[in-house]
Formats: sequence, C-alpha cells, structure tokens
Amino acid sequence: MIDGREVIVIRSAKRKRTISADLVGGTLRLRVPLRMGKGHLEEHARAFQQKLRKKAAGRERSDEALMQRALELSKKHFDDAVRPVSVRWSDRQNTRWGSTTSSQGTIRLSSRLKEMPGWVQDGVLVHELAHLIEPGHGPAFRRLVERYPHTKESDAFLEGVSFAQRQMGQV
Repeated sequence: MIDGREVIVIRSAKRKRTISADLVGGTLRLRVPLRMGKGHLEEHARAFQQKLRKKAAGRERSDEALMQRALELSKKHFDDAVRPVSVRWSDRQNTRWGSTTSSQGTIRLSSRLKEMPGWVQDGVLVHELAHLIEPGHGPAFRRLVERYPHTKESDAFLEGVSFAQRQMGQV
C-alpha cells in the first residue's frame, strides 16, 4: 500500500534501471529492478499513479461529449440518419454495457465503460445507435452494427472483461 492505494510490485533481476507500470483492475502494477529501495519504489509509484490519473481524466467523456460522439458516429456509420434525444453515462448499469429506449430516443452507457478504450466505447455506442433503427438483434441489426469496423474486436474485448468479472465474482 502506498498512500492508501494498493500497489503490486514485481521485482526482476533482469531489470537494471527501467521501471514500467500499468493498471490492473484499478490496482497499480509496477515492474522494477530487483534491488530498488523502498524510497525509490514509493517515489515511482506516486509518479505513475499521478500520470495514470491524468491519462484517465483526459480519456473520460462527459454526457455532453458522449452525445457529441454519438452524433459523430451516426454521421459516419449511419449517414446521419440516427439522432438520439439523449446519450448519457449510467451508474446503474451493472449487467449491461448499454441500453436504448427507442420510443424515447435515449441511450445509456454503463459508467464501467469509462475505463475502457475509446474504440470499445464507440462499439457500444454504435450498437445502441443501431437499436434506434432496428430494435431487435436480428440480421438487419447485425448489418447495421457491422458498419463500425471494430465491432468484432469491441465485442471480444467486452466479452473478455465480462468473463474476468464473472471469474472474480464482480458481476
């Protein structure tokens, strides 16, 4: 624990000077040289935590930005034929990545997507936009969704996340 946050430290005899970090389920994972002292370790952990927080904050979209992105995707993939009334983040969506109320033209995306790459968020947005045209999941719907070139990758990414969460008992 560093500053009240869990940090996983992986020491390696092969590393002499380099340090790398990533986030795993919200936990900072540091790869450091075997002989790095505690003081240097804490210093690097704080620096990486700050850097990753800034990076995540820059990635995060507001509801307004999410609506703007939905309109951009509609223009690009649906010839501007889809105009949702609202698009917003939802903290209440814990089992679905997104939902659409086609009769009202509203789209909600799970706030869990905020931590994921933009192309995955876009995949869910395109899926929900397609529901404004085609409510079911039949062949016509699939053709609409496949207009987004990263649909298969986005679906695979989300299936992997869902699988991992089920294994950890989070969903």
